Amino acid sequence: MSADLTLGTGAPAGDIVKDSTDQAFMQDVVEPSREVPVIVDFWAPWCGPCRQLGPVIEKAVRDAGGEVRLVKINIDENPGIAQQLRVQSIPAVFAFKNGQPVDGFMGALPESQIKDFIQRISGKGPSEAELKAMVDSALAALEAGDLGGASQDFAAVLQADPGHPGALAGLARVWLKNGDTNKAREILDHVPEDRAGDPAVESVRSALELASGAPADDSETAALRSRVEQDPSNLEARYELAEALVAAGDHKGAIDQLIAITALDREWNDQAARTLLLKVFDAAGPASEVTREGRRRLSAILFS
Repeated sequence: MSADLTLGTGAPAGDIVKDSTDQAFMQDVVEPSREVPVIVDFWAPWCGPCRQLGPVIEKAVRDAGGEVRLVKINIDENPGIAQQLRVQSIPAVFAFKNGQPVDGFMGALPESQIKDFIQRISGKGPSEAELKAMVDSALAALEAGDLGGASQDFAAVLQADPGHPGALAGLARVWLKNGDTNKAREILDHVPEDRAGDPAVESVRSALELASGAPADDSETAALRSRVEQDPSNLEARYELAEALVAAGDHKGAIDQLIAITALDREWNDQAARTLLLKVFDAAGPASEVTREGRRRLSAILFS
């Protein structure tokens, strides 16, 4: 974002939270932002989401203890800067550093995300991109079977952001890989309510749901394998074998059986194989190699 912000002159303001105007923008925002990040909240009295956001962002800024400042501008009375920044809806929040807008968001975010935003722009923790890279590294370790390394990497992310959904979901997967579903559920209980719908969290919940079934013992699984080997067209036996493998956490083995069923009869049992297959993809994680390869194989069957 960039704009010609040359309105007003003066010295930096000392207030952590204050109202301002177009005319005072230089002294209240641009100049102070050369020393400390300044957040600008564009709002209006008639805006419901603005009234929701206002107290939350003010509290978060005060809790930051002077690491950032907040300037609030009523766009009904002061439309000039908002127009220069091409604000089309409110609330609109911009973070200024060194006289320029460097970050921002639209709408009334929950408190946890506002705190993340403040931490990010204040430079007191890893950036959002850095946290994502840390989570990706941890997931790679998990995929490679390095549960200890993955656990340490996820924990490092959670030190910077205790409610990070990707890290909490990943740590839950570590416990799930260890066979401790109770501990995995306990980890997920720490996901903030406003981040509970994150795809990574939903994926682990699917994995827990699939793992909740009592796994067949080795002899039962061996018997199902034998039935499939003796009669590869026995789709019922293949499906039961897939269910046993899912309960045992063998996603790849389950995917192999379910894709075989789909290849033999796409419509078998009201597409039961395909339905379970999609659940297994979700449980394994959309970025996992098992899921990516399984989706490629499924697409080849469906679109051949």
